[in-house]
Amino acid sequence: MTIAITGATGNIGGAVARALAADGVPFRMIVRDAARAPALPGTDVAVATFDDVDAARTALEGIDVLLMVSAAEAEDRLAQHRAFVGAAATAGVRHVVYTSFSGAAADATFTLGRDHWATEQAIRATGMAHTFLRDNFYLDFVEDLVGEDGVIRGPAGDGAMAAVARADVARVATAVLEHPTAHLDRTYELTGPVAITLEQAAATVRAERGRTVTYHPETLDEAYASRARWNPEPWQADAWVSTYTAIAEGALAHVSGDVERVTGRAPMTLQDVLRAG
Repeated sequence: MTIAITGATGNIGGAVARALAADGVPFRMIVRDAARAPALPGTDVAVATFDDVDAARTALEGIDVLLMVSAAEAEDRLAQHRAFVGAAATAGVRHVVYTSFSGAAADATFTLGRDHWATEQAIRATGMAHTFLRDNFYLDFVEDLVGEDGVIRGPAGDGAMAAVARADVARVATAVLEHPTAHLDRTYELTGPVAITLEQAAATVRAERGRTVTYHPETLDEAYASRARWNPEPWQADAWVSTYTAIAEGALAHVSGDVERVTGRAPMTLQDVLRAG
């Protein structure tokens, strides 16, 4: 069995790469810049971008199992994904492990969840086996939601999210790659151990960091207005704001036991992530 992973220079892909190397599992890293690829034993490096079909097909030749870490947010991300999925199928990849989203659906409130759904459908359409890792929002980003004034602002109301640690996503991905036949055509919902409101998130950051952190529930109009200073493209503004409206509607409140079922370890809490960071 031959393994390839994308995203080895990023957070989740990098953690998976280090874990596989530590376990003595050989694999190929597919990166945009070979100079940035981590130096790990038992690995080789191929250079390709998601939307360069020829380079991707060459990079994936001889690969059985592929970890496809979703591309960076971009207006054309779905087109990139579809091109890469097509290249994988043509190259003969048999099994794709894809980092999707908990609320993935054609009509997901979180706008980027729609791209994840469409990517899942593209993978299914090829006939390749799949394992979809539907990640909730990342606990690692919670502290980044705090503004310079110590306030988390967004139209999330009093909704809760079962956010998950990136480290737990990486552990699940590693387990799937090391024993892929046990996870064929499965969809896992990866969440933390509890659903938390942004009020509770603010309180946890406040307690762990010893700083004043509060939550202000915005209206939709306030949310778009407060983000206008960054002059985002419309798709980006919609993605930012719908992060919170998805929480408000309860779409991300479900707590799953899949992290522990796959890894044998309970998932991390926000407190755990803040202390690890």
